[in-house]
Amino acid sequence: MSRIVYVNGAYQPEEEAKVSVFDRGFLFGDAIYEVTAVLDGRLVDFDAHLARLDRSLKEIELSLPIPHDGLRELHEMLIAENKVGEGIVYLQISRGPAERDFAYPEPAMPTVVAFTQSRPLLDNPYAETGIKVVTIPDIRWKRRDIKSTSMLGQAMGKEAAKRQGAYEAWMVEDGFVTEGTSSSAFILDADGVLRTQPLGAHILPGVTRRAILRLAKEEGSRVEERPFTVAEAIQAREAFLTAASAFVLPVIEIDGHAIGDGGPGPVARAFRAHYIAEARDF
Repeated sequence: MSRIVYVNGAYQPEEEAKVSVFDRGFLFGDAIYEVTAVLDGRLVDFDAHLARLDRSLKEIELSLPIPHDGLRELHEMLIAENKVGEGIVYLQISRGPAERDFAYPEPAMPTVVAFTQSRPLLDNPYAETGIKVVTIPDIRWKRRDIKSTSMLGQAMGKEAAKRQGAYEAWMVEDGFVTEGTSSSAFILDADGVLRTQPLGAHILPGVTRRAILRLAKEEGSRVEERPFTVAEAIQAREAFLTAASAFVLPVIEIDGHAIGDGGPGPVARAFRAHYIAEARDF
């Protein structure tokens, strides 16, 4: 059975879905996207994803073409049509088709596309084994807080990690780790402080990142939104990443150096379990 996707108001088989070759998302990466996890057939942290979508669209001066209730209905319809018990829903909103010109078209006619991917989230094998990370220079533009589809730098970084046998690449700027190519980066430093980059234009405001910081503070953990170097990460008690489609994954190796005892740490395991339990009880 063909997967059903959404394109500009129509639910149709993926083979029949079409977007104009003049769409600015295709020509310029002039588009915003969100990825929302699905557990037990339900959306995870969807309100937070909507809030970030609103913020990103505002930053590129593009109006939301569908109200929040409509976006929720769209997501739930795709989940039902494709019988997704576990996986993700991808949503993309571009400025739409127009004659190729760098300036924004007036008026814009946004293109809205959404589709599902079924994949195991709970039984992710990397949650048990941990993952390897390599570090690379952060070569991206300066507005990383906008969840734009202009992600060539991230794609290059992910490929570099893959070629070195690693799951993820952590990007480094001015000596400090900013974030992963598709994740937020955390360490439990040598003093037992949970650290991650503070928000700003230099990183994406991760939805799962926000949830883990909230959980850590509720549990009384020592938390600092403070940058860390690669050397500090290598000397950390634990390291882990967060992402909507991965939840929390322990980092057991950075640039060939074992982290902690070389296995998934108890703090990362606990955060993953707590986050999943909260998501399933919502």
